[in-house]
Amino acid sequence: MQNDPRAVIDDNPMGMRQWVVVLLMVALNALDGFDVLSSAFAAPGITREWGVPREALGIVLSAELIGMGFGSLLLGGVADRVGRKPAMLACLVVMAVGMYFAHAANAVNALTAWRLLTGLGIGGMLAATNAVTAECSSQAGRSLAMALYVIGYPLGAVIGGFVAQGWLLVAYDWRAVFLFGAVVTAALIPLVMLLVPETPAFFAATRPADALARINRSLAAFRLPPIDALAPAPAEADKPRLTDILAKPALRKVTLLLAFGYMFHTITFYYILKWAVQIVSDFGYSQPQAASVLTWANIGGATGGFLFGFLMRRWDIKRPTIVMLLAGVVAVAAFGIAKDSLWGWRMATFATGFFTNAAIVGFYAAFARGFPAYARATGTGLVLGVGRAGAAGSPILAGFLFAAIGKEHLLTVSVIMAAGSVVAALLLLMLPLKDADREMA
Repeated sequence: MQNDPRAVIDDNPMGMRQWVVVLLMVALNALDGFDVLSSAFAAPGITREWGVPREALGIVLSAELIGMGFGSLLLGGVADRVGRKPAMLACLVVMAVGMYFAHAANAVNALTAWRLLTGLGIGGMLAATNAVTAECSSQAGRSLAMALYVIGYPLGAVIGGFVAQGWLLVAYDWRAVFLFGAVVTAALIPLVMLLVPETPAFFAATRPADALARINRSLAAFRLPPIDALAPAPAEADKPRLTDILAKPALRKVTLLLAFGYMFHTITFYYILKWAVQIVSDFGYSQPQAASVLTWANIGGATGGFLFGFLMRRWDIKRPTIVMLLAGVVAVAAFGIAKDSLWGWRMATFATGFFTNAAIVGFYAAFARGFPAYARATGTGLVLGVGRAGAAGSPILAGFLFAAIGKEHLLTVSVIMAAGSVVAALLLLMLPLKDADREMA
């Protein structure tokens, strides 16, 4: 008698509907990638229109990252309490509102506030979509599904970059970048409503009154066999709690190492993503030309993430991720050597994107494996929330470094910013990584 829906999903081949859900999660992550980097595409135009100094621009560029940190912490747990699907829909509404009003902002403070709101939605979205991808994919297909999911982030930036540099920034101005993001965000709301069922793992973990019927409806949507009954719910004293991620020593160690490892890596990761356009623009290139450099960074990110997903299927997660972290350190430091041509800048950012985003794929796969289903979105949200402290601090730190030592010292700034991934590699080296769902079974 089958009484575990997670085993049904794990042990059966993935069907078309499951891949549709995974690809929609890729699309949502792509939307997050574009929304986060829209301020980087718009940065030169904002600087010219309002005369924003570098240290102030760093705060503007960090606004949605700060919001993402709070969103991951505050809204990530919502997906574990009310469901993955309601959480995603609420976050999409928040993101659409934030992007729309960002395009209408008429001062730096107003723009920063709306970018902060957008970040809240993105942070909650990332925790929920990561959980859905893991819980809707089979054990055999999970590494590929997670790799596809993670490369959605740079893929969205690539597509958005081509749209921004080839159309929006040429025909309009920086405001059109935010308006475009608002329209695309709103368009995804009905697709999530129609195509994404709630995950069986959520119902199995939360045990609503009609849990068996809900689980079988979700399994039927995926054309998977139903379960006959649910295993008896654990006694109240034995029930897993969301606080286990910090109360239980094994989960606490995993949580802290993943959180701070991810945090230090994002310091390095977002330095290139947030400052590359402005740096290249400072070397005399036009706004569309400078924006193309960020597009190439994300082409590298998508390529590295995709290839790394296959690498993980053969060599697991931990050691390959450490290798990518250290290769990213070299690439980011090398970015600091001023390039003589636009193509030189493009290839430099391609390399940084390739290695740093491959490491992000490794971290996201570790999130999916390291947390059990009942706390997966909460655990992921907590890790992302702590990680966003590094992401949010990265543009601000780089801005103050440039202000303190001068933009002509690009190499020095780049070496300092690359050090974050060195610390991340050391923390990941200490990570005990096991399948949390099977450990809890």
